[in-house]
Amino acid sequence: MEPITKRVGLLNVFGETRSMWLRLVSAFFLVLSLMPFGSFAQSSKQLPYLDSYLSNDERVNDLVSRMTLDEKVAQLINTAPAIPRLNLPAYDYWSEGLHGVARSGYATLFPQAIGMAATWDAPLIHQISTAISIEARAKYNEAVRLNIHSIYYGLTIWSPNINIFRDPRWGRGQETYGEDPFLTGRLGVAFVEGLQGDNPDYLRAIATPKHYAVHSGPESTRHSANVDPSPHDLWDTYLPAFRATITEAKAASIMCAYNSINDYPACANKYLLQSILRDDWSFKGFVTSDCGAIDDFYEMTAHHTSPSKEAAAVAGIEAGTDTNCGDTYLALTEALKKHLISELQIDVSLKRLLLARYRLGLFDDAFKVPYAAIPFSEVNSPSHKEVAKTAARESMVLLKNDSSFLPLNLNTRTIAVVGPNAASLAAIEGNYNAIAEDAKLPVDAIAAEFRNSRILYAQGSPYADQVPLPIPRTVFHPSKSATENGLKGEYFSGGTFEGKPVTTRIDKAIDFDWNSASPTPGVPSNSFAVRWTGTITAPQTGDLALTMHFGDCYPCTGHEQFKIFVDGELIASDSLSGSDSNSDSHFRLNFVDTDPHDFKVEYIHHAPLRGADLSLEWTPQSSYLRKEAVAIAQKSEVIVAFVGLSPNLEGEEMPLHVEGFSGGDRTDIKLPAAQQELLEALTATGKPLVVVLMNGSALSVNWAHEHAKAILEAWYPGEAGSEAIAETLSGQNNPGGRLPVTFYAGVEQLPAFDDYSMANRTYRYFKGKPLYGFGYGLSYTTFSYQNLRLSSSNLKAGDSLTAEADVKNTGIREGDEVAELYLISPHSSVSPNLALAGFTRLHLKPGETMHVTFTLDCRILSQVDDKGNRAVVPGSYVVAVGGAQPADSRLVKTAAFSVQNTLILPP
Repeated sequence: MEPITKRVGLLNVFGETRSMWLRLVSAFFLVLSLMPFGSFAQSSKQLPYLDSYLSNDERVNDLVSRMTLDEKVAQLINTAPAIPRLNLPAYDYWSEGLHGVARSGYATLFPQAIGMAATWDAPLIHQISTAISIEARAKYNEAVRLNIHSIYYGLTIWSPNINIFRDPRWGRGQETYGEDPFLTGRLGVAFVEGLQGDNPDYLRAIATPKHYAVHSGPESTRHSANVDPSPHDLWDTYLPAFRATITEAKAASIMCAYNSINDYPACANKYLLQSILRDDWSFKGFVTSDCGAIDDFYEMTAHHTSPSKEAAAVAGIEAGTDTNCGDTYLALTEALKKHLISELQIDVSLKRLLLARYRLGLFDDAFKVPYAAIPFSEVNSPSHKEVAKTAARESMVLLKNDSSFLPLNLNTRTIAVVGPNAASLAAIEGNYNAIAEDAKLPVDAIAAEFRNSRILYAQGSPYADQVPLPIPRTVFHPSKSATENGLKGEYFSGGTFEGKPVTTRIDKAIDFDWNSASPTPGVPSNSFAVRWTGTITAPQTGDLALTMHFGDCYPCTGHEQFKIFVDGELIASDSLSGSDSNSDSHFRLNFVDTDPHDFKVEYIHHAPLRGADLSLEWTPQSSYLRKEAVAIAQKSEVIVAFVGLSPNLEGEEMPLHVEGFSGGDRTDIKLPAAQQELLEALTATGKPLVVVLMNGSALSVNWAHEHAKAILEAWYPGEAGSEAIAETLSGQNNPGGRLPVTFYAGVEQLPAFDDYSMANRTYRYFKGKPLYGFGYGLSYTTFSYQNLRLSSSNLKAGDSLTAEADVKNTGIREGDEVAELYLISPHSSVSPNLALAGFTRLHLKPGETMHVTFTLDCRILSQVDDKGNRAVVPGSYVVAVGGAQPADSRLVKTAAFSVQNTLILPP
C-alpha cells in the first residue's frame, strides 16, 4: 500500500498531473461509446473490411465487393445512407467550416475568410483551421454518441474557398483569401494542413478546396455561364492556388464548380478533373460536386449538356466527380441497366469515397484513432477563443489616419456611435458562419472599452433604401418607466408558454442566430418559446413596414410561429413550416404618435436538429434615422460611423434586387446612397468623423477618404471582432493588417463583371490608380527597411534565390509589420506588372530590429506565357521588399538580379 499512497499523494500535489489522468479516464470511456463496429469482444476473425491491420485499400476493396448495386449507388450522393447488414453507418459529406464549424450549434467564430486574409499571417491561418477541425471532431464524436449522422456533423469540410477574387462586385468574394494567387495559395496551404492534421495514419478532418475552377461570379448566371479563360490566365491566375493545396498540402477532396470551362461543365470537365487534377497533380482524393451542379447538366435553364438525368449522372462519374451533392446520381442504377455505364466505373468513385472515411478512422475502433478522444469541451474552448481574438485584432486594416487622429483618448467625454453596422449581428458573422455564443456588438464593445466616456447610439441609416434591417434597441424599453433599451425576454422549454420561464433577461433587440443552438442554457435548440415584452416608441408618426425575418436554412424542416401585440391588440401573426420556414413575414404598423406603446412578441420554434435564426426588422425612412444620428453627433466630441455592407446584401445567389445590388452581387462598388448621405450629414456637424467599414469586399469610399479623420477596415470580424475594433480605436491594438484586394476608385475602372480576362484586373494587371492598393495598410508606429541582400545577382534557371533584409520599428509604439516581397520579372505581352512572391508578419517593440529571409524557388521565379506554359526565363529581375507595393511606399528597398537560360516547369 505504501507505493500507492505515495502515488496518490503525488497526484494530489501535482494538480495538473491529476487533471491529466482524469482526462485520460474520461477519454477512455468516450472511446468506448464511439466504438463503430461492436466492442472489444468482437471476434478475432474479423471480416477484412473491419480489420484495421489490413491496408485501407484492401479494406475498401473488400467492403465494396460485399455491396449490392443499389447500395453502391446510394453511397454516391452526399447523404449516404446506412447499410445495417454491413454495420455501415449513415454519413453526410456536407459540412461547413469556412471560418468556424457552421450550422451545427455554437462554435468558435473566426473572422470571415477575407478578414483572415487581411492578417497576412499563414501560421495564424494554420492555428485557425486546426481549431476548426478540433471542434469539428468534437462535434462529430458527440453526434456519434447521440446516434446523429446528419448534415453539418461530419468531418468532410467544404472549405477553403480559394477562388480568386478577381472583381469586387462578386458577392461571395468575402469567402476567399483575396485577389492574389500567391497569397491565396500560401493561406490555402496553411488552412488545409491545419484542418487535416499531421497524424501519419489518420486525418483529423478532410479539407475541400473550392470551387474548381475559374469561378468568381456573377451569381445570377453561375448555373449556365461558360468561361473561356485564356491559357495564360488559367495557369497564371485561376489554377495556382488549387495546385498548391493539392500538391503541397495534399487536400483529400476538392469541389468542382457550377460554371462551364471551355464549353464543359466543371463537374463534367475531363481536362480539369482528369488531365490536370489526377494526371498532372497526382490527386488521390475524391471530388464532390457543388450542390445541384450535376442537375445543371440536363436542366434546360442551365448548361443542358446532357439529354437526361441518367446521362448527366454518367457524365459526372466518367469525368471523375465522385459524389453528388443532390440526388441525380441515384439515376445511375437505371443508367447501368441501359448500359450507359459499367459497375466498375461506379466502383472507382465509391472506393475513393470510402477510402476517405477509412482515412478519417470512421471504421476503426476508437481507441486506435487519436482524434476520437477529442471531447466536446474543446468546442468554444478558451484557447480557441484566444485565437479568434488574435485573428480579429490582426485583421484590422487602417486605411487613413489624418494627423494621427487615432487612437482616441480613453477619456473622450462623449462618443456618438452610429450606422447600420454599429449593432448588427450579421456584420459580425459574415456568411457560412459558426454561431458565436454571447458575441458583443460594436456599440457595446466601444462602451466597454471607453468606460469613462458617454456613448450615444443611433442606427443612422438603412444599408440601402428599401432594404430591411433589425429594429434598433433605441425604440424598445422593458417597461414605460425603464430608462434602459431593450425588451424583457422570457425563455421557455418545450415550445409552449406554460409554467415558469427557464431564463428571464433583457434583450436589446430581436436579432438572433440560434442555428442548431440553444437560445439559453436549459432550453433545447429544437423546441422552445420566447416571449418579449416592453414598449415600442416610433421615431415618427405614420405607417412603418415591419418584417419577421427567418434566416436561411437547409434543410428546412422546422415550424416557426409568432404573434405580435401592440397595446394588447394582435396586429400580426404567422405560422410557417418546412421550406416555408425560410420565408419572411411582412406586415405594417400605423403609429398616430411617438409615445411609448405596450409591445409583446410571442415566438415558438420546433425543428429537429435545428435552432432558429430570426430578426424583427423594419424598413425605415432614411431621413428620420439620419436626423437622430445628427442629433447625437451634435452632443458628442467624436463620431464613429459603422458603415459598409452586410452578408444580407452580398452573398450566394440571393433574391435581393435594389439599387447597387443584384442577386447577391453588386452593380456598383460605392457606399450605398443612404449611408453616404449619413456620412455627409454627420460631417456637416463639424465634429470629427471616424469611419469603420464592415464588409466582405472593396468599397470605393472616395468621399470618406477626403473628409473623414480616419478610416478603419474591419471586414466581418467574428466573435471577437467588436472588441478588436474598440481596442484598435483606443490604441490597445495597433493595426497591422493589409488589404488582400485592391480598393478601386470606382466601378468605371473595372472591365465588365462577366469578363474573366485578367486584363486591367487586380494589382497585377491594373493600369489605373486605385483608392487603396493591394497590400496597403497603416500603423500607429513606423518601420524602416535596411540591408537588403540577395544570395546571388546572377542565377541559372532552376536555382533558388534568397533575399534578406532588416526591419526596424522606428516609432514609439510596439506593433505589427507585414514585410512584403514583390518580384518584377522580364516583361512580355502577358506579364503582370509585378507579383507578390513572399510575405511575413512581424511584431516589433519600439527600436527593435528583426531580420527577415525570403526564399524564392524556381516556381516562384517563373512566369506563364501566352500559351499557358510556365518557365523560368532569362533576363533582368527586380526584388522589392517593404511594407507595401513599391509604388505605395518610398521606404521599399529594391535589388536587381539576372537569370540565365530557360527552365520549363511542369503544370
